[in-house]
Amino acid sequence: MNNKKISRLLSLVLRHRPEVLGITLDKQAWASTQEIIDAMNKKGMAVNLDIIKDVVANNDKQRFKLSEDATRIRANQGHSIPVDLGLEIVEPPVVLYHGTATKNMASIRKHGLLKRKRTHVHLSPDKETALKVGQRHGKAVVLVINTFKMNRAGIDFYRSENGVWLTDFVAPEYIN
Repeated sequence: MNNKKISRLLSLVLRHRPEVLGITLDKQAWASTQEIIDAMNKKGMAVNLDIIKDVVANNDKQRFKLSEDATRIRANQGHSIPVDLGLEIVEPPVVLYHGTATKNMASIRKHGLLKRKRTHVHLSPDKETALKVGQRHGKAVVLVINTFKMNRAGIDFYRSENGVWLTDFVAPEYIN
């Protein structure tokens, strides 16, 4: 099994559906690395700790984190199941970016950016990253988010370990 397929399965299991491999996540979203390896091997995937370490180290979006002793693994953000990543409130830069498809613009203009089934709205630190995200969903548009005004209005921001900025909601008045 190639690393891309392993990464996709880890994204599914560690962010949305741990039951696919019959594992459980703790409240901070950690899972036992060995349980994941065992479950993947039971499904006929030849996976070991070195392969998991390689997937974590070389994931283009740095979606995963291993504990220092590599006995636990979790996704850095993007969960649709309730977890507490222990992220601290941080002051954002003056602007951040959000990539989306042009087909979503009418809804965004009316309702803002909603987290939907996820635990947070995801924002990018640069236009290039936002464009890549938006292109996954169709013809892309990059929105400029006035995080300075949001922060002054008391809206909290968090930054995940892989540099993705998170917040609960972005109202239309903060979107350009």
